Amino acid sequence: MNPLRQLVSQTAIYGLSSIFGRFLNYLLVPLYTYTFNTGEYGVVSEFYAYAGFFAVLLIGGLETGYFRFRNKQNFSNETVYAGAQSFLVLVNLTFLGFIVFFNETLAEHLHYGEHPEYILWFASILVLDAITALPFARLRAENRAWRFAGIKLTEIFLTIGLNLFFLVACPKIAATWPDSAIRFIYDPAIGVGYIFLANLLASCFKFLLLIPQLRGIRLQLSPTILKPMLIYSLPMVIIGFAGMVNEMLDRAILKYMLPYDLDTNLQMLGIYGACYKLSILMSLFVQAFRYAGEPFFFSIAGREDAQKSYALIMNYFVIFGVFIFLVVTLFIDFFQYFIGSDFREGLDIVPVLLIANLLLGIYVNLSIWYKLTDRTGMGAWVSLAGAGLTAWLNVWWIPIWGYHGSAWATLACYLFMAVISWLLGRRYYPVPYRLGKIIGYITFGLILYVAHHFATEVYLINTWLSASASLAAYLVTATWFDIRPLLRHKHDI
Repeated sequence: MNPLRQLVSQTAIYGLSSIFGRFLNYLLVPLYTYTFNTGEYGVVSEFYAYAGFFAVLLIGGLETGYFRFRNKQNFSNETVYAGAQSFLVLVNLTFLGFIVFFNETLAEHLHYGEHPEYILWFASILVLDAITALPFARLRAENRAWRFAGIKLTEIFLTIGLNLFFLVACPKIAATWPDSAIRFIYDPAIGVGYIFLANLLASCFKFLLLIPQLRGIRLQLSPTILKPMLIYSLPMVIIGFAGMVNEMLDRAILKYMLPYDLDTNLQMLGIYGACYKLSILMSLFVQAFRYAGEPFFFSIAGREDAQKSYALIMNYFVIFGVFIFLVVTLFIDFFQYFIGSDFREGLDIVPVLLIANLLLGIYVNLSIWYKLTDRTGMGAWVSLAGAGLTAWLNVWWIPIWGYHGSAWATLACYLFMAVISWLLGRRYYPVPYRLGKIIGYITFGLILYVAHHFATEVYLINTWLSASASLAAYLVTATWFDIRPLLRHKHDI
């Protein structure tokens, strides 16, 4: 199969489990925002922000390390996999033991003393997700995308079903038959904790489905295997952790940085977290591309035309990313109904976050320079610089502009990282990216968005008519200049 078509095919399948599957999960946002108030939903946003940081630490960058070392001549695939998995199990069981021992103390410090079970449940989710990360990576490396997608979708559907059971069915049953057996299952005092419990049960089932990828693995902690793999992978932890700072720090510190009382800060956090969900289509596209792109980039690295291929992939990535930006922003009157009315005052941050996530995707494409040249340490410095900028801007801007400051800090960080990575890539692994087209498509998308806003606000043109015309103009332009040549097989990699 043509490599570009293979990448598109793999991205589409991973998209089934990430974009489509997570979109199904995203449909839970209306349930949450119509069931809980802004303060209660702020608790959910905060916990999932913490989860992002710990997920990076508990996986230890070993997904990328596994991709890099499984094809090295002096290591066998099975040996690399067994060594990495053994290390992950040891680290994660140690972490879980620490949480169990200090559970109540941690709950008090985080102001959740009445619900220490939240901490324990979430830690268990993190451990299960970390232990199953390498089995999923192995499925990706072996091009078993359909099994990958099947397990991911099963987890998502189960999560949705359990959420509906705990948040919809149980309250109705308890109200109608208060003395029924439901009283042993459902306790209204747990509140948003049922979101975490549903996630935990689904993660347990996912672990069971991945047992075939774990069966027969001999636990081994050989320094011969682990030392070079960890030297390569641990900088990826710094990169990933810095990435989480860029992505999640705002939701982790808004509760403490906003200049209001604790309850009001949680309400603002809830609004920001809900509106952030409206940019989820872009972040899921980036995630699906990363799933398919990382092993693909390594697989064609030895080819003479690899750099040309990377440049072409970047071009089509940006085209589709700008399309997603326009779909969400032009039709925001539709997407706004996915969150409760109390949360919609923050809709003006959605375009900012969409562009920010598009820049993150561009950075993901650009990051091949340090992965393919084994300069992960330098990549870590780029990520740390971005994280430092994010932290500084959030501390500076949140007290002044509230959660709007967080949104603009996210965009500024990803723009900075993309520019720095492009400059370093030109020196260490030159790729002939079509910079003019990349900037051109992003600029064109922004012009269409501003023109649509101007047409509907000033000239009172029908919103749906203006949005459809703007989107059509973009599609015609992209088709004429880039999609049509691709379909005619003028671009081939």
